[in-house]
Amino acid sequence: MSPDKLVMMANQIGAFFASQGPGGVKGVADHIKSFWDPRMRAGILDHLNKGGEGLSPIVVQALENLKPKP
Repeated sequence: MSPDKLVMMANQIGAFFASQGPGGVKGVADHIKSFWDPRMRAGILDHLNKGGEGLSPIVVQALENLKPKP
């Protein structure tokens, strides 16, 4: 899937969970972890690692939580 499509989808999820207040970041992370195919998760994390152009702040925070721990 193209990075543009992944960004669009992630930002839609972020917009939904933004209305949840402080728990929104966790909601985005949980949704992506639970419902996105591993290839999609890898693709969006790769996009984030390359600068994350176009990602909303809530999505960036959520994806930072999904990065593999060293």
